[in-house]
Amino acid sequence: MRLENKVIVVTGGTSGIGRAIVERCIAEDARVLVHGLDREAGEALVRTLDGRAVLFLADLADAESPRQIVAAALAAFGRIDGLVNNAAKVARSTLTTTDAAFFDGVMAVNVRAPLLLIQAAWASLKEHRGSVLNIGSVNAYSGEPTLLDYSVSKGALMTLSRNLANAGGLDGVRVNHLNVGWVLTQREYAHQIELGQTTDWPEQVPSSYAPSGRLIRPEEIAAAAVYWLGDESRPISGSVVELEQYPIIGRNPVKS
Repeated sequence: MRLENKVIVVTGGTSGIGRAIVERCIAEDARVLVHGLDREAGEALVRTLDGRAVLFLADLADAESPRQIVAAALAAFGRIDGLVNNAAKVARSTLTTTDAAFFDGVMAVNVRAPLLLIQAAWASLKEHRGSVLNIGSVNAYSGEPTLLDYSVSKGALMTLSRNLANAGGLDGVRVNHLNVGWVLTQREYAHQIELGQTTDWPEQVPSSYAPSGRLIRPEEIAAAAVYWLGDESRPISGSVVELEQYPIIGRNPVKS
């Protein structure tokens, strides 16, 4: 078991990529604090996890919630070995539509909350030579035109990961970062339907976006997450890894 005796905190853990990471961590013998907003979904998930997980509901827009999440994990399990900052506010905006309140709301969830969670968990992570895994996005490098504030926040999160990996190295806490590409989650499926796509849109994705013939699945991101949370990846820290089906930087799409 790759995460035996480890305690992992996963934000945004009741659906999508977060849920897949929770389930994979449990399969690798970890105990997990599942953070989320949806009580019904969270309680249903935790019931399937054989008593190895607890649920904590909190709005990451609240600056006090990171401290509360960490305190709940320590109260339940007595330690923290890994922190996965997965939760994110994916909100569409452009230069024309954004404003100060909108920008601040995105940054509070996508950047401030991960920073404060790491800060609150640092003492336990240091004690147990733990690891932080920040779940970012390939949008960090420039982003989609209609995801202005979200893309800026993911660029900031990537810098946060690199900065803390450098600053915290002597404490024995590793900080690594995954920039995730297009993943077929339930939320993404529903969002594309809202945009007018047909119900079979995942089968119609152009090969320029999915050279393999399909989108990435949440469980494939979770498999990568386990490596960075576990001791197999020690002593590597400060890595930013793109999880997409093609190179992100300097790509010239192959013409079919």
